[in-house]
Amino acid sequence: MKFGLMFANVGPFGQPEGLTHLAQTAESVGVESLWTVEHVVVPKGYASQYPYSQDGKMPGSEENPFPDPYVWLSYAAAVTKTIKLATGIIILPQRHPFYIAKEAATLDQLSGGRHILGVGIGWLEEEFKALKVPFDKRAPITDESIEAIRDLWSEGPSAHKGDHYEWPAVESNPKPVGGSLPIVIGGHTKSAARRAARLGDGFFPARGDKLEEGIAEIKAECARIGRDPSEIEITGGSLPTPDEVKRLEDMGVSRFVTGPPGFSPDDVKAGLEKLGDELFSKF
Repeated sequence: MKFGLMFANVGPFGQPEGLTHLAQTAESVGVESLWTVEHVVVPKGYASQYPYSQDGKMPGSEENPFPDPYVWLSYAAAVTKTIKLATGIIILPQRHPFYIAKEAATLDQLSGGRHILGVGIGWLEEEFKALKVPFDKRAPITDESIEAIRDLWSEGPSAHKGDHYEWPAVESNPKPVGGSLPIVIGGHTKSAARRAARLGDGFFPARGDKLEEGIAEIKAECARIGRDPSEIEITGGSLPTPDEVKRLEDMGVSRFVTGPPGFSPDDVKAGLEKLGDELFSKF
């Protein structure tokens, strides 16, 4: 079992000192990966339902900072050596494939091959409206973007003609280390699980109550398209206890993610060291 920290770029961890302390401490105790979240803006008084809380609202206020994932991860890459650097997730339909292909490959090169590209379709309709991106088209835009990004990472020029994007032969460089990157599909719905089976290297449902359903959907979709479901790495999270980790491991999860164990430097250090001793070292 691998262990990751999600929500790594929020709160005090959006500042240089907090980021450095979190990333370096996590690396020292055996955390495998850091996972960031994204919103380019948060529209005031949004009515869309946040799917990961009971009240339908994101934790904290609308004024809470969301540092840009790629800037944050680049800083984290510079102050660490081995920990993997993941977008968890990038709202892919809000970004042109050219920029994601370029930013992801650049981070991967600068970090020595440590980037994991996590993508999702998004849920905050008002944010899409502000960006003038069609909310009702976000799923097919995401599917097309994933295919286009993989083409842009391939050797030589890449041309594309689809329902949402079109361009003549272009060069996109640099390429990722090794020529490609793992693409992890985020989302708790059955359609997200099917997307992971068709287009992803991994699946990251942020809702633990949907994990079993998602894994079953991946297996069904893989059977339909003739793919081996073991090719899709499952990331999940719950209470960070040995029993919960073992339960998820038995379900097929190979990466367990949890939030930072505190916000102050002392709480982060003590909490991560405790997790390292009592949890990470057991698996």
